[in-house]
Amino acid sequence: MQITLTGRKALVTGGSLGIGLAIASQFADAGADVAIMARRRGPLDEAAAAIGARPGRQVLPVVCDVARADDITRGYAEVAAAFGKIDILVNNAGMSNAAPFEQVTDAQWQEDIDLKLFAAIRLARLAWPQMKQQKWGRIINVLNTGAKAPRPASAPTSVTRAAGMALTKVLAGEGAPHGILVNAMLVGLIESDQWVRRAKAMGAPLQDVLADMGKDIPLGRVGTAQEFANMACFLASDAASYITGTAINVDGGRSPVP
Repeated sequence: MQITLTGRKALVTGGSLGIGLAIASQFADAGADVAIMARRRGPLDEAAAAIGARPGRQVLPVVCDVARADDITRGYAEVAAAFGKIDILVNNAGMSNAAPFEQVTDAQWQEDIDLKLFAAIRLARLAWPQMKQQKWGRIINVLNTGAKAPRPASAPTSVTRAAGMALTKVLAGEGAPHGILVNAMLVGLIESDQWVRRAKAMGAPLQDVLADMGKDIPLGRVGTAQEFANMACFLASDAASYITGTAINVDGGRSPVP
C-alpha cells in the first residue's frame, strides 16, 4: 500500500508545534503543499523552515487566531489565494481546559467553544463548497479521548470535544455523496510541548515524567506525535477511501471506550 498526497493542498491549524507540526511535516513528506496556522509568528516561521527543507514542497505559515471569526476568514483567504484550493483540512488547534464544573465560568465555556468547536465549523464551512465541486476532500478533527469517555472535572474540554465528534458525524453523512471524507482522531497521552513544560515546572526529567504517565497505558508508554501523524496521513490519503464518520482513538489502548 502506497500512502501519497502528491498534488494535494493541506491546511493544518495549530501547526507550529507538537502534533500539528508532526502532521504538517508528514503531509509534506507524502507530497502535499502545506499551510500551517497558529497565533505566534516566531514558532510558525521556525516550523515552516523545518518543513520547507523538503525539495519541491510549498509551505505557507499563516498567523491566525482561529478562535476569532474574522481572523479565520482572513487566514483562509490567504491560504486559498496561495494554493488555489484546499483538499485537506486538519482542525487541530486547541488546548486542554479542565476544571471542576462549578469553577468553570461562562467566559471560559465560550472561549473553549470558540477555539475548539466554532473554529472547526467555520473552517469546514469555508472549505466545503470547493471540496464539493471537485468531488474530493478530507477533513480531520483532532479531539481527545474525553469526547467518548469524559472524566470528572474535565469541563469544558470534554464537552466541546464531544460536540466535535458529533460535528464529524454530521459532516461525514453530508459529505459522503460528494467524495468528502470526515473523520476524528482522539488523542490519548502523546508526548508534546505541554509535557515538556510540566516536567520543567516539576523540576523532573522529562523521561521520568513520561515513564510515570505510561504506567496506566496498556502499551506501557506515552505515544509520539509522529505516531499520531502517521494515522492522519493515512486518513488524508486515497488509501483511506472507504473510511468516514469514524472517531479513532490514538491512545495505546488507554480509553475505556473503543
